[in-house]
Amino acid sequence: MEHRDDTRPQTAGSYPSGAGTVVYDRDWAEDVRRSVRCAVALLGLLLCVDWTAGGLTWWRGALWLLLAVLLLLVLFPVRVSAGPGWLATRRLPRLRTRRVRTDLLASARPLDGVTQRLVLRDTLGNRVEIDPEVLIRNPELWYRLAEGARVSEAAGTLRCGTAALHRLARRVDRETALGVFRVSGLE
Repeated sequence: MEHRDDTRPQTAGSYPSGAGTVVYDRDWAEDVRRSVRCAVALLGLLLCVDWTAGGLTWWRGALWLLLAVLLLLVLFPVRVSAGPGWLATRRLPRLRTRRVRTDLLASARPLDGVTQRLVLRDTLGNRVEIDPEVLIRNPELWYRLAEGARVSEAAGTLRCGTAALHRLARRVDRETALGVFRVSGLE
């Protein structure tokens, strides 16, 4: 069954190929380890409490294991990658890759809530939702997105969200400069 936001065959144009390399979220592996540690810690804590209370049975142990797996699925980070003219995300629970053409962006809308999200839509109907912090922590990913957004803005396809992208660009620049100052000892 196809979901309306799944990656689907292109009706017009293909993904740009070129000399650029694909870049990934460099903190993803550490985020995965952190998620696994939290799930294992919860499982260990629940088993210890249940064992010391004297009520640990095999079915209660299976229930605690199920709870730990659910926590892992909730905490598991999204894998973000980008290349020349595209940005993609891959989520674990659904094992779907969603890809958006950054050189054909139609909108970039920030969503505020418990966690901030940036929703990118292209003219082909594809949609990607990412955490702006991933772009801030990974200037290479931001560069790929900004490069494509500039092309979209110049072509006139990016009609909604240019202000949000410009705010995000200032934030990325500020965090990158602070990181350079921190490394050089000028903080």
